[in-house]
Amino acid sequence: MYYKTSESSVTKLSQTIHEGDGEIMRTPFFGDLSRLPVRYEIWELEPGGSEGSHVHDGESALEEFYYFIEGEGLMWADGEDIPVKAGDAFLAPEGSDHGFRNTGSEPLKLLIIWGKPIG
Repeated sequence: MYYKTSESSVTKLSQTIHEGDGEIMRTPFFGDLSRLPVRYEIWELEPGGSEGSHVHDGESALEEFYYFIEGEGLMWADGEDIPVKAGDAFLAPEGSDHGFRNTGSEPLKLLIIWGKPIG
């Protein structure tokens, strides 16, 4: 048994995340079909859109991996601003205060993978 999907066939969700600016178009893949201990989605933000600052720790501890596919933006983590663009990857470990914004003139598209840290 196998499962195949494409970005165009998945039900997309549009929402504000962590009190950011604007809405993020979320494309989730496989939902409860996957038994991996992570979740993964494609996110798209219009210019000026953002994921608000947030921390995953304690009972809600998570690590988040961001891989930027198109566009450019600004990631922030623990008080530092980090420019990002297509081809960049960013890891926000458990306890890191982080978020990002689309600073470009085109949509910002990225893959986000998150899950509970091991150990």
